[in-house]
Amino acid sequence: MPQLKSSNLASAEYQPESRELTVTFQNGAVYRFQQVPEFHYNNLLKANSAGGYFASRIRGTFDGVKVSE
Repeated sequence: MPQLKSSNLASAEYQPESRELTVTFQNGAVYRFQQVPEFHYNNLLKANSAGGYFASRIRGTFDGVKVSE
């Protein structure tokens, strides 16, 4: 998983076939988000603040479930 520039997010992985984004937080929690367009993943990787991008564009916009602690 690519590492992110963030004090809150550790890494992210994207599956283009299923449009599924998996995000790992610095505390070890892992969340999976459904139907995320690939451009959001690319922008997340490039963002100066991945946590800020995640908070404003992904969290609350796409359905996500916690998959591990």
